[in-house]
Amino acid sequence: MSSTIQREFPLLKGKNIDAIPEDLFIPPNALELILEEFSGPMDLLLYLINKKDIDILELDLASITEQYLQYIEIMEELKVELASDYMVMAATLAHIKSRMLLPQNNELEDEEDPRSTLIKRLQEYKRFKSVSERISNLPKIERDYFVANTGLPKFNEPKEQLPFNTIDLRDVFAEVISRPKFKGIHFVEFEELSTQERIEHILGLLTKRNIIQFFKTFKKSEGRQGVAVALLASLELVKDGNIEIIQNEDSNQLYLKSVSQGVY
Repeated sequence: MSSTIQREFPLLKGKNIDAIPEDLFIPPNALELILEEFSGPMDLLLYLINKKDIDILELDLASITEQYLQYIEIMEELKVELASDYMVMAATLAHIKSRMLLPQNNELEDEEDPRSTLIKRLQEYKRFKSVSERISNLPKIERDYFVANTGLPKFNEPKEQLPFNTIDLRDVFAEVISRPKFKGIHFVEFEELSTQERIEHILGLLTKRNIIQFFKTFKKSEGRQGVAVALLASLELVKDGNIEIIQNEDSNQLYLKSVSQGVY
């Protein structure tokens, strides 16, 4: 199991240094070696096989065992703590190697190859490692962590039934169709009415009669706008104390009465 580890020393002033100087001070942990990280003895064994670029089925157990033991010795010399699994694998390789060196008995044709169990384990480990590498390359979102999201709850609100039936819908559709079709643009001009002018008009009527009916203060052609302007003018006169508004209880008619005869 022992092997000679060759060391190469640098040149000093063109001369080879055969030994480390005795007075050379090297601080503890001054030199750090970054070695390959392995998850276990099977990983190390698979690494050595891939490094030789050989098929697992054509495993040269003698060469692989020698490299494995050299690696173990290097790690022990560097004071790297080894798990017991590495030592168990070293013993297994040594055992298989010793069985391979024993002379084969021709009478036992069905004797199993000593490497078969190890090869099956290597093939299985290689499959699992390949799958784990593919999984590790997947996006971490929705695998290792998830994006938080939230939203408002959905409420089932009762839908109100529209109060119409097919007959009403038919009548509305017929009414829309019967509407006149205006193709041109029609502008409606509204006549601007002045409240002050309407106040003067009401006062002019009251100079002739002390009391007048409200509907006589506006023209029918003025429409609602005339009614509104006449009412505003009447309220202004009431506020100033010039007239009074009287309502007939029988006909609900409005009358405007002058407070003093001949108000201007």
